[in-house]
Amino acid sequence: MPYSIQTIAEALGARAVGDVGLTVSEAAEPASADRDTLAIAMAPAYAEALGQGAARAAILWADADWEAFGLEAAVLVDRPRYALSGLTRLLDAGPEIAPGIHPTAIVDESARIAEGAAIGPFVTIGRDTRIDRDARIGSHVSIGTECEIGPEALIHAGARIGRNVRIGARFTCQSGAVIGGDGFSFVSPQASGMEEARAELRDEVKNTGHEWVKIHSLGGVEIGDDVEIGANTTVDAGTIRATQIGNGTKIDNMVMVGHNVVIGEDCLFCGHSGAAGSTRVGDRVVLAGQSGLADNITVGSDVVVTGGTKVLSNVPSGRVMMGYPATKISTQVESYKALRRLPKLVRDVAALRKTLSKPAGKD
Repeated sequence: MPYSIQTIAEALGARAVGDVGLTVSEAAEPASADRDTLAIAMAPAYAEALGQGAARAAILWADADWEAFGLEAAVLVDRPRYALSGLTRLLDAGPEIAPGIHPTAIVDESARIAEGAAIGPFVTIGRDTRIDRDARIGSHVSIGTECEIGPEALIHAGARIGRNVRIGARFTCQSGAVIGGDGFSFVSPQASGMEEARAELRDEVKNTGHEWVKIHSLGGVEIGDDVEIGANTTVDAGTIRATQIGNGTKIDNMVMVGHNVVIGEDCLFCGHSGAAGSTRVGDRVVLAGQSGLADNITVGSDVVVTGGTKVLSNVPSGRVMMGYPATKISTQVESYKALRRLPKLVRDVAALRKTLSKPAGKD
């Protein structure tokens, strides 16, 4: 549906200028924008391309000279990327899921579906599960027994939610995610050679001829409000207590959250990162891409783990970690500088040894 420039500005808490009644129906980059499109040009470098398109209105930085670009109207924003969040939210209608329960859905007779919920085609909902008001469940989603899906949740097509999973309000789950699968938890009847080698830091593993016995996952998963889970991400169920994800945490695609992990509020876990079993993570922690946390460690609040970093031990709050094994970033940078100087140091030592090994009185 079309939106006026004034309506968009009010939604963003921004300032509308020019013909504020002018309407647009979508957003585009400046060069590809047409007359009914709002051009996204939030920095001078992007605004240079406005002349290549046909946009009559644009979203610009706060003190932009909008008339100099030949525009009829503009929305002026103070914090561009934050404004982009609001704009995309306004323009995103989301997946089309008809209200009510689709005829092909299989819903256990004991399940409770609240008013306003939308259950798509070929969805399965298990025994004693509750779907709260205005939740939207896409096609081919499966939800297990004794689950709770909070109000205004959006679960995209093909997601899998296991038994005993409790999810808060305004949850978003992308396609292919699996929440509440069994944890990777196995034990041998007797101490294995691997356990002995790890405990004693031995270089070799003794063949103990052991077998692996599964420890079952009974604890489920608990997810707070305003959490997002990316595509093909997995969150394992806890063994006895639930795996937990706090309010406001956002988890990217292809992330692994192990059994018994506790994640605090407003964390960011980027793609291909992971937290191994029984690790505890504080609030506002950022795991950059391909970073990982070892099992049974504690990471404090406001920690940043840089890309590719592997954390093997506890981390205090407020620390930026880098490298493998992870150290605070300043230590890692110094180590890297020293490593780069190592070839020259080796050459210098070799030359010094050569000089010192010459017989006395010879050059």
